[in-house]
Amino acid sequence: MTDVEPSYRGGTTSLVVLALAMFVVGTNAFVIAGLLPDIAAGLGTEPSRVSYSITAYSLVVAVASPVFSVLLARVPRAALMAAGLAVFAIGAALAAAAGGVEAFIAGRVLAGVGGAALVPTATAAAATLVPPHQRGRAIAAVAAGFSLATALGSPVGTALGELAGWRTPLWILVGLAVLLAVAILLLVRGVPAGAALSFSARLAPLRRPAVLAMLMAAFLVTASFNVVYIFSSQVTAGATGGSGLSLSVLLLGYGVAGVIGSVLAGPLTDRAGSRPVAAVALAIEIVALAALVLLRSSFAAALVVFVVWGLAAFAVAVPVQHRLVELDPASSAITLSWYSTAMYVGIGVAPLLGSATLATGGAVAVPVVGAVAAALALAVFLAGSRRRQGALAS
Repeated sequence: MTDVEPSYRGGTTSLVVLALAMFVVGTNAFVIAGLLPDIAAGLGTEPSRVSYSITAYSLVVAVASPVFSVLLARVPRAALMAAGLAVFAIGAALAAAAGGVEAFIAGRVLAGVGGAALVPTATAAAATLVPPHQRGRAIAAVAAGFSLATALGSPVGTALGELAGWRTPLWILVGLAVLLAVAILLLVRGVPAGAALSFSARLAPLRRPAVLAMLMAAFLVTASFNVVYIFSSQVTAGATGGSGLSLSVLLLGYGVAGVIGSVLAGPLTDRAGSRPVAAVALAIEIVALAALVLLRSSFAAALVVFVVWGLAAFAVAVPVQHRLVELDPASSAITLSWYSTAMYVGIGVAPLLGSATLATGGAVAVPVVGAVAAALALAVFLAGSRRRQGALAS
C-alpha cells in the first residue's frame, strides 16, 4: 500500500454527494426556464424580466468563482462546499418567498454566490478523489449532476410548478441543499486544500493560449445549448401546440440523454483522449440543431432531435474539463474555477442572445444561432488542442 492510496478511500461516496449537490444547483439554474410564465404571473411582471434572473444568477457565479478561489483558497474544501450550499439555500428561500421580481432576483443573486463557492470546488475535488487514470470518470460523475438536473430537475420542477405552484420546487431545493450541506461535512473526506495564491497567480492560466482556447470553447458550448434550451417552448411551439406536458417530454428526453452522454464521455475520454471525443460530440450537436430547424413542427421528430442533441451537448463538457486538467494537473483547481466562469458567462449570455434572436429572426432562428455557436466552439477547441499535450503543457 502506498502513501497516497488511503486518500482515494470513500471516493465513490464523496462523488455521489458532490454529484447530488451539483444536481441541486443545476436544477435551480435550469428550472426557471420552465417556470417563467408562472413566476411572472405570480410576481405580476413579464416573463422577460424574470428571465433576467437567469443572467443575474449566472454572472454572479461567473464573477465570484475566481474571486473565491483567491480569498478562500485555504478554507478546507468540505467546509467551503457546505458553506456554499448553505448560502445557496438562503438565497433560494428568499427567491421562493419573494413578493416581487426585485426580491426574486435578489434571492437568485445570493444563491449564485453560494453556487460560486460550490461548483468549481466540487469539480476540482472530483479530480483529487480518484487516481489520475480515473479523472475523466470522476469529472463525468460530478458533471452528471448537472445533466440529471436537466433530465429530472427541470421537467419535474416544471410539473410541480403547474400542480402546486412555482414556489414549491424552489422550497424543495432549499431543503435538499440543507441536507447535502450536512452530508458534505460528514462524508466528503481527503480533498486537499488549495494553495494560498495571489490574484495575479490566479490569472496566470489566462496567459496560456491553450487554456484560453478551452475556456472560450466552454463559453461557446454553454451558450450554444442554453440559447435553445431556455427558449425551447417557443422553438417547439409547432410540435407541442403550447402544451407544457409535451414540452416536459421533450426536455426529459434531452436531459436523460444528457446524463447518458456525460457518463459515456468519461471512459471514452480516458481511452481516446479529449480531442476526438469533443470533436465528435460537437459535430453531432451542430447537426442536431440544424435538423431542429427543419423538424421542429413534428413532435416525434423533435423528440428524436432533442435526445441526440442532449447526448452530444452534455458529452462535450467532460473532454473540455479533462483537457484543462491535462494542461496542468497541479493547478487544476485554479483552471477549473475559470471554466466555471466561462460556463456561467455562457449561461448568462444565452437569455440575452435568445431574446434578441426571437425579436429579429423569430423562433426558427434560435437553433441556427445555437448551431453557429457550436461550430465556433468546435473550431476553437480544435485550434487550441491541435498540438501534442507535451507542447501545450510546456
